[in-house]
Amino acid sequence: MAFLLKNAHVVDPKGALDGVMDVKIDGDKIAEVGADLDAAGCEVIDLTGKVLVPGLVDMHVHLREPGYEHKGTIESETRAAVRGGFTGVCSMPNTDPVTDNGAVVEYVKSVAARDGHCRVYPAGACSKGLKGEIISEMGDMVAHGAVAFTDDGRGVQGAGMMRRCMDYGKMFGKTFLSHCQDEDLVGEGQVNEGVVSTRLGLLGWPAEGEELQIARDIALARLTGAKLHIQHISTARGLELVRAAKAEGLPVTCEATPHHLFLTEDALDGTYDTRLKMNPPLRTAADAEALIAGVVDGTVDAIATDHAPHAEWEKAREFELAPFGTTGIECALGLVLTELVNTGKIGYARLVELMSSNPRQILGVECISVEAGSTADLTVFDPEATWTVGEDGYESQAVNCAFEGRELTGRATDVFVGGKHVLANGAVC
Repeated sequence: MAFLLKNAHVVDPKGALDGVMDVKIDGDKIAEVGADLDAAGCEVIDLTGKVLVPGLVDMHVHLREPGYEHKGTIESETRAAVRGGFTGVCSMPNTDPVTDNGAVVEYVKSVAARDGHCRVYPAGACSKGLKGEIISEMGDMVAHGAVAFTDDGRGVQGAGMMRRCMDYGKMFGKTFLSHCQDEDLVGEGQVNEGVVSTRLGLLGWPAEGEELQIARDIALARLTGAKLHIQHISTARGLELVRAAKAEGLPVTCEATPHHLFLTEDALDGTYDTRLKMNPPLRTAADAEALIAGVVDGTVDAIATDHAPHAEWEKAREFELAPFGTTGIECALGLVLTELVNTGKIGYARLVELMSSNPRQILGVECISVEAGSTADLTVFDPEATWTVGEDGYESQAVNCAFEGRELTGRATDVFVGGKHVLANGAVC
């Protein structure tokens, strides 16, 4: 089907586009970009006042399927992704069975092809069963479409094991996504170790429990030459380690989540709201300020949600028994627009780098640009739309969103995946 997207404010730093123009889609490709394009044979969609960018990709998402369908499914969580403005997601391997071989990768891909609303890029585990003992079937997974390797959820604990994974896996040219958590130091930690953990009587999760493994994995990237990406970085010192690695010329990148950018440990109070329990935990205001500065200066390469749906009964338990994680894929774009773009900290072009082009480059998936011949994966948002998180419910199967009740300005209205209109006027098609 052909679409003519008229009068959109098109922003694409790759093509140096930043102005009002039309975009014509024919089949799964962009056919033409320019002013006053011919509408013959096209369904015309007027996007006056709206911004059109290359399709957003969330490079850190838990789809839960297979094995944890009581939390979420590939169908429900890709539906949530589309509602949030994303055209693709990278799925984490901590499923049941673990995504540590080609058969499970193929399962995720086949279910996504049948039931998914956006593209799904599966990440494979570094080690079998996420146990950190035996290297996973990396070559088999790559052959079936795995885009990266990670033991997200706990991380590879042994330095020697992580080195072996990197030495072996680098032959496939994939990036290692590292969940940095020294379990021996973190122990049963629940929240950031400090004033708040003391006040609430909860076990502390020290910043060093993350920073030690960031330093270790950067050293291993230097040793092996493997590409390293630090997941959900949450501390100022951790970010300094990444900044130094970049200055050294090492192949190191990192991501920050909206909850570590726009929430702090101070949000935790005597209500013991388990939606605010995540791994790594919410850190100090100084850490959040440092991460925002890293977003602005380019040290942070991507904004990813670590979208982690859980069943209501799981999050309804006592704080120390409730699972870690918050949803966030439906409000991430609105948060970035509200907190970073509308405050003048970054512009639309930097938003595209953080949420589209850089994630694609790190994952090694198809680059998208707003130009003739490119695949028509496009995100459209209304920068003036005001809304309240959770007020009209969620597309996700889960409701454990740490930002519920937050008033935001800016929201996705239309999404195209391979030329298919999957979100229209804010409704999932």
